[in-house]
Amino acid sequence: MNKHLSRRTVLRGIGAGLALPWLEAMGPLASWVHASAKSPSAPNRLVWLYVPNGVAMPNWTPKEEGPLRELPEILQEVKDFAGDINVLSGLSARAASGSNGAHARAMAAFLTGVTPLKTEGANCRAGISADQVAASRVGDQTRLASLEVGTEENTGFCDFGYNCVYKGTMSWRSATQPMIKEVRPRMVFERLFAGNDANRAQRDAVRRSVLDYVREDSRALARQLGADDRRRMDEYLTAIREIEQRIERATSFPALPRPDLSIAAGIPKDYQEHCRLMCDLIVLAFQSDITRICTFALTNELSERAFPEHGIKKGHHGITHEGARGHEELTLVNRLHMRQMAYLLGRLKSVREGTGSLLDRCLIAYGSSLSDGAAHSNSNLPMLLAGNAGGTIQTGRHIRYATETPLNNLWLSMLERVDVRVPFVGDSTGSLKGL
Repeated sequence: MNKHLSRRTVLRGIGAGLALPWLEAMGPLASWVHASAKSPSAPNRLVWLYVPNGVAMPNWTPKEEGPLRELPEILQEVKDFAGDINVLSGLSARAASGSNGAHARAMAAFLTGVTPLKTEGANCRAGISADQVAASRVGDQTRLASLEVGTEENTGFCDFGYNCVYKGTMSWRSATQPMIKEVRPRMVFERLFAGNDANRAQRDAVRRSVLDYVREDSRALARQLGADDRRRMDEYLTAIREIEQRIERATSFPALPRPDLSIAAGIPKDYQEHCRLMCDLIVLAFQSDITRICTFALTNELSERAFPEHGIKKGHHGITHEGARGHEELTLVNRLHMRQMAYLLGRLKSVREGTGSLLDRCLIAYGSSLSDGAAHSNSNLPMLLAGNAGGTIQTGRHIRYATETPLNNLWLSMLERVDVRVPFVGDSTGSLKGL
């Protein structure tokens, strides 16, 4: 039987303490929970950009297969990069299908290919996401195994019996460990470049001390816990061990110059400025080889954000349920999101690397687990793939796959471009052909 623990319990050592994750032994969950490449000098990078609530598909899909000669309205935003992209039709997120909770499932199933457990409690469960499959195999080659960013925190309305974490999290380290994204550009910058000053060795020594001291305390505590809490503690301590390994790896890397950037604290009020700051930080992270794996949620599922500064006065999610009447305004939202993709492509293409550009060493997947937002359809998804991963992808095409081809087949193909080969990810049935 679990021993009752205070929510303020910490693992203590000599003058050190480390807070615990939420455990069942602390009592019922309350509202406080809700409130690489073949050459080291030219590695491939993987990026996933997620857009929520579906897309005005008539204004997304090219009319013909083959070369991208004529782009539809939404894709006009990336017309300058037509030779660097592929539009992929026919892919499906079957794990996101079902009644009620479509938006929570959409985000959680996007990279996992696993239908998330319907729960409002802390026992969230999905599957390991494709980005974390990559991070677990190539992340030891960089300072950060992966980077997860976004523009909205996981607050507001939660979807029909699903914990709010689902609607705003696409990266999952394991079936029960969501990777919570950072939405504050200043904090992302500090994560990328902190620790390059004279005090780094002292801070790292303190961190090691804390982790060493609490380990013995944690073993004693584990003997008092039930099976589920022991699993949570094991995952928690595994994460701590990864921090230790990151600290150890950091000491083996040469000093990294800190860019002379001034980024205000908090969340920028202007949405486009927020997105572009995040894009700039992703480019910096790749350029400095701090990480090679990144996810970026442009907004959360169910987002009701309006963009009056861009002529969009209604909430995004509400617009999608106006059907054909809302296509004009939804197209404006879709084009705003696509402009951020264009900005990222432009920044990557402007950075020279070897005989090409940084974009040439990337694969950037842009899309969603929802196509028609009003119908909550998970078939024929809006998917765009940019970059050629060192010449291993032929670009400039519209490729149409058989109906209901698993989206996770694309992820398998992307993983292969960073020399990560696994038999499956989620509901995949094999890597995507014809790329």
